[in-house]
Formats: sequence, C-alpha cells, structure tokens
Amino acid sequence: MKNKKMKIARVEVDVSQEKLADIVGVTRQTINLIESGNYNPSLKLCTAICKALNKTLDDLFWEE
Repeated sequence: MKNKKMKIARVEVDVSQEKLADIVGVTRQTINLIESGNYNPSLKLCTAICKALNKTLDDLFWEE
C-alpha cells in the first residue's frame, strides 16, 4: 500500500526525498521505498519522519 499521506506531508513542507532522508539518517531510496509501499520502516524511523514533517504517527502511518 502506497504511503500517499507521507508524500503529501513531505510536499506540503517543501522537502525533497533527499532532504528528508538526510534529516532522518537514511538514503533517498529508503524514503522512496516507504512512499511506494515497498518498505516497512521501523518504529524509530517512523517517529523520526513524523518529527521531521511535524506530523503524528496516526497522521502518516495509520491505515484507514
């Protein structure tokens, strides 16, 4: 399942995949894989992404 919420949140704050990757300490490819639904990030990485994008875990990673 694609993570459209994460991509939208990233675009809203005008942060590239590469910049977000730098902030949270992963590669751009990892961010791309998360957004495309091909990688299941750890809780630690999820919280780092949420902090970087000023969102909660529910905002970005809770499936409806």
